Amino acid sequence: MWQWFVAAAVGVAVVSRPLRIIQQGNEALVERLGKYDRKLKPGLSLVIPGLENVAYIETIREKVLDIPPQPCITRDNVSITVDAVVYWRIVDMEKAYYKVQNLQAAMENMVRTQIRAEMGRLELDETFTARSQINEILLRELDNATDPWGVKVTRVELRDIMPSHAVQESMELQMSAERKKRAAILTSEGERDSAVNSARGKAEAQVLEAEAKQKATILQAEAEQKAIILKAQADRQKQVLQAQATAEAIKIVQQALQNDPAAADAGKLLLALGYLDMGATIGKSDSSKVMFIDPASIPATVQGMLSMVQKH
Repeated sequence: MWQWFVAAAVGVAVVSRPLRIIQQGNEALVERLGKYDRKLKPGLSLVIPGLENVAYIETIREKVLDIPPQPCITRDNVSITVDAVVYWRIVDMEKAYYKVQNLQAAMENMVRTQIRAEMGRLELDETFTARSQINEILLRELDNATDPWGVKVTRVELRDIMPSHAVQESMELQMSAERKKRAAILTSEGERDSAVNSARGKAEAQVLEAEAKQKATILQAEAEQKAIILKAQADRQKQVLQAQATAEAIKIVQQALQNDPAAADAGKLLLALGYLDMGATIGKSDSSKVMFIDPASIPATVQGMLSMVQKH
């Protein structure tokens, strides 16, 4: 009985040996009599024993290539250490196996060479400020260089750019000096702005004060003008009233003289006294004056009194 069992197991092994199962995400290359024949896709495939064999099985999924830190020299002769991460995948399994030997090592050496070449084109400060541009350049260069190998580079990321210890100390001193410089500039700019604002405030205050004084002077002048006008109007009205009162008084005196002829001499006497008072007032002035009186316009009584004054 056991002989039949062994024979059945051997038969199953012989029958199943040509059957190969390729996992999802992988591909395999089949050689027939040592020459490339075909590519096996995921799933169950038949391989003829003795004539064919599976030469290479690899995944077509995206893989990560970790580049360890490596020394580089920038354009300004500064030693730095750079490490990176490269994301890539196989797009042509035949080229990846037959165009290059040891694809992983070839990829790593290619990435290191490209990183050193790119760092050598830049100065130290540019390596820190242009990291995204460096990543894009490395991606383009590596993708073109690995295309004959059937490889597609999808992304390149520089992780750390570390200068030497001496360079780090120099950079720290430079950054400290730059911070002090910026602080001094900001302080001076603040003082300048403060001085400008202060001067501007004083100028505006002086302008406002001058405008206030000007308005006050204008208002005072207008008030004085109005006061003068009102005083002139009052004086003119007073003169008018006085003239009216004088005219009224003269009219009353004339009526009295006409009604009482005996009082005419008294009126003439009063008129003569008025002339005399006027002459005395004029004579008191410091300046020399000459008063001419027409005798024809003076009543006889007044003329007699004037002749008496002249004799004395």
